[in-house]
Amino acid sequence: MRFERARGEALAAAVVAAAALGARASGIDTFMFPELGALAHDVFTRPEGTWARATAHLAVAPALAALIGLGLARWLPPGLTALALSLGSSLLLLGLLRSPLAPLISAGLLPVALRVRSPWYPASILLVTSLLAAAVLLRARLRGHSPAPVDTASRIDDQTETAASGWRWLPGYLLFALLAGAFVQTWHLLLVPPLFVVAYEMFAHPDVCPWRARPWALLAACIAGAGVGVVAVAWLSAGPLSAVLSLLAGVLIVRAFDLHVPPALAIGLLPQILPRPGWPFVASVALLCAWLIVSFQFAGLASRRISTMGRPA
Repeated sequence: MRFERARGEALAAAVVAAAALGARASGIDTFMFPELGALAHDVFTRPEGTWARATAHLAVAPALAALIGLGLARWLPPGLTALALSLGSSLLLLGLLRSPLAPLISAGLLPVALRVRSPWYPASILLVTSLLAAAVLLRARLRGHSPAPVDTASRIDDQTETAASGWRWLPGYLLFALLAGAFVQTWHLLLVPPLFVVAYEMFAHPDVCPWRARPWALLAACIAGAGVGVVAVAWLSAGPLSAVLSLLAGVLIVRAFDLHVPPALAIGLLPQILPRPGWPFVASVALLCAWLIVSFQFAGLASRRISTMGRPA
């Protein structure tokens, strides 16, 4: 089991290195799509997991969100309107496709967050996610029919990664997202798209999300991952070596906190494509993740209060 996991992590590191090398060679930095690290790590370490089984969504859904996000970023000035429309379109796309690929939220928000204007952006994401999906299918064929044992933790991860059902989670999520956007504008923070993916999995699956009961461990893991990503780029500059270092350090961090949070791995890779990665990015991650924890706790309290009020005396 440990050998299989180590092999999956090595494959994920190879995918990230190849994407970073492609970004450097082509000059198109979005080949190093940060969520690629999260997706590659999950599909290779959990070959029977939700994302690994959804290869068609894996190949296409992030690129569709990226195309919509790019159009909004080019049409609208930066601000809450662009954020709201990009997030709303990504959520609508998730619902229409019944897709479990929550990282498409990050693909849709990235043009708004980083003012991406290049028409190569959705094409670069389509290329890397299609190659990742092809690698998943090839690996499954080489492995043959030998399903990995499914333990309780893996079942919980599968449930956390499924598409959201119903709408009761939506008000709390939108409250978090819109106020996070307001904080970004007011305090000149950096928008951190992977945190909106973390928030989606928390709000949409509050009863099973494995890190809901350990929010401060989530905060510490996200801050540490962001710090490692910044240090790696400052030390080695953006490229294959720093990208792999950031990914593997992120894996060790979440393992140390006993968390399975694939989007947190994307936070450590985000400095690869930031114009000026530095400690303001780490501060933005800390403040927005803290707000996520507070808003999630508040939403849970409000939900319990409403449930209590609805019961007969």
